[in-house]
Parts: sequence; C-alpha cells; structure tokens
Amino acid sequence: MNRGALFVIDTDPRTGGRAAEAVRIAAGVAVWKRIDVAVYLRGAAVLVLGENTDDLADAENYARYLPLLGESGRPICVQEGSPFLAHLGQSALPYLEISDAALAQLAAERSQVIRF
Repeated sequence: MNRGALFVIDTDPRTGGRAAEAVRIAAGVAVWKRIDVAVYLRGAAVLVLGENTDDLADAENYARYLPLLGESGRPICVQEGSPFLAHLGQSALPYLEISDAALAQLAAERSQVIRF
C-alpha cells in the first residue's frame, strides 16, 4: 500500500462549497510532498475543471488551489464518460478519465481515501 491519499469529490460545486473545500484541502496536503495525493472527480464535481468556474460556489478557491494540484505532475482523475465533461470547455488542468475499476485500484493503492 502506498503512503498516499485519494480525495474522491462527488459533491455538486454549483450548490455548495464542499467541493471547493475538498480542493483546498487536497492542495494543502499536496504542497508538503510528504504523501502522494490523487484527486478523483465524479458526477457534477467534474465542473470544477471548467474554463469558467465563476458560477460555482466558492469559485475563488478553484482559481487559487487547482494550480497547486497541477504542480504535483499528477493529472486529476475524472469519471469516465461523465456527461459533465461536455460542459467543461477548455479544462483548467490536464485530466485523465478512468473507469470505476481503475478507481477501485487507485483507492486500493492508497492508505487513505477521503470522500467529499
């Protein structure tokens, strides 16, 4: 098992600040580089990667903290085939679509899985 954390974010960022808080926490943990941080976005949470996040709750957190996650060199993982991917436009960060089986494998490789 890897000494790492997987942040699973599936909260709708249009209706509350929970997804923004999860991104902030993940970025804060990642910058210390003591553990490997992976982020997985599912459902409407995929929208945080869009080119226009102004309509999302706590939008300033995405502009501030998503770039820190991007500096880790690890792409953000997103739900394969999510219908919300069509609404992204130009993504703020590189992302990798993964299946549910790949998500299970990613979670199994981490010592912590945190869901928001």
